[in-house]
Amino acid sequence: MIRPFGDSAVLVEVDTLADVLALHARLADTRPRGVVDLTPAARTVLVHVDPTVLPLIAACAWVAGADNGGHEPSSAAGEEAELPVVYDGVDLAETASLLGLTSDGLIERHLAARWTVAFTGFAPGFGYLVSDDWDLDVPRRATPRTRVPRGAVALAGRFTGAYPRETPGGWQLIGTTDAPLFDPDADRPVLLRPGTRVRFRRVPSARVPAAGRVAAVTGPACAAFTVTDPGALATIQDAGRPGRLADGIATSGAADRPAFAAANRLVGNAPGAAALEVTLGGFRASAARDLWIAVTGAWGPLRVAGRQVDPYRPVHWPAGAEFEMGPFRAGVRAVLAVRGGVAAPPVVGSAATDTLAGLGPLPLRAGDAMATAEDARHPVPAVDLWPWTPPADALVIPIAAGPRAGWFTPVARRALFETRWVVGARADRVGIRLEGPPLERESDAAGRELASEGMLPGAVQVPPDGLPVVLGPDGPVTGGYPVIGVVTSAGRAALAQARPGSHLLFRSASPRM
Repeated sequence: MIRPFGDSAVLVEVDTLADVLALHARLADTRPRGVVDLTPAARTVLVHVDPTVLPLIAACAWVAGADNGGHEPSSAAGEEAELPVVYDGVDLAETASLLGLTSDGLIERHLAARWTVAFTGFAPGFGYLVSDDWDLDVPRRATPRTRVPRGAVALAGRFTGAYPRETPGGWQLIGTTDAPLFDPDADRPVLLRPGTRVRFRRVPSARVPAAGRVAAVTGPACAAFTVTDPGALATIQDAGRPGRLADGIATSGAADRPAFAAANRLVGNAPGAAALEVTLGGFRASAARDLWIAVTGAWGPLRVAGRQVDPYRPVHWPAGAEFEMGPFRAGVRAVLAVRGGVAAPPVVGSAATDTLAGLGPLPLRAGDAMATAEDARHPVPAVDLWPWTPPADALVIPIAAGPRAGWFTPVARRALFETRWVVGARADRVGIRLEGPPLERESDAAGRELASEGMLPGAVQVPPDGLPVVLGPDGPVTGGYPVIGVVTSAGRAALAQARPGSHLLFRSASPRM
């Protein structure tokens, strides 16, 4: 079954995980131009397209042909990987006992199974491995750990997996591997990709190297400007990492894409040149040489050398002068573009900071010296006025059909559009929690569990408490809460400026809602 997923994707639902693997392989083999991402999950494949290149109706026709088995996948055999494992997990004995096995018996079963990566998610490079040789159903921990070490090999349900980085987690830990599960500097950053066949090999010891993150800081001699106060949060953002969802890597990138594009145009940069995203204002920096800058998005007082300057226009920032953003009076995120772009080492093809996955440069700190790149393409335009208005406090957000709207009662579906929702305090680049009346599920969906499905920025998930959460650019790539609707790209730009306490109304952008 093909279900709608907003205005740029569809969710293809099949019967079994084996069907997912086969369908994903067929789609990958016949992938037409315009397909951005193919994200397999437990019972679905999310097909994300650029509708200006591949209209959704054409995408649906292509998917239907592949779903009918019209093409035998050449990649069905997949790739192979071997993971060395030390079976020293803190939960090994307890898990074996729960399953009626000895520790050695559980280890033997784990080693003997022939595993396949079904899908990824949770963290970049975290593969969910399944096997026809594995019929054990392992209960998750009642209380998840706040810290699972990097390299931990674990079991949950009928899956096994290995943690590519230190994260919270509720799986049962049975061992440790030093395999390079995720290396952002490698040509192929993810070892365990969907379809990869995996065997575990027992070894006496493992040494897991410490993970590091890059800071986008240069030496003072190369600096174009130095940050003296980053404010609440300042990060480097660009066009993000599209096309990586199947590897568990979120798109990330600038939250307000129109503001990002406008700022770069105003200083003559290439469209995707890296810029700073400043949250709530309070940012200050000192120029080491003459610069041209532009500020777009959120609105607040801007000063260069103590002189008030305007947003949405090119501004000369002379050497030795201080640039300051006061507290924002409207909106949340401003884009600060510098002519040439901000120089930062790319991580998986992008300089964007992913706040959830920990990818990309660290958030800026006082004293960071920043250089410019070579991304200026055009002269600084001679414009006297750029049309703009401060972000509104009450937002009207267009939303298209989601794949699981049928899980909710007609009253709940009407309430989605009739409620004046309030943006909660939990609003960041990962997602925005809304406050209002809980959206009730249909009786046959009450208490049901949804297997993990692919997610996109703008997905409106509804957890069991009924209060919607709108995923942001750093949101998870898979999720287990039903998606009632998906905010359009224009709506996501508006939501990037939604302040806690702001009001918003959803309006339908889809005839199927």
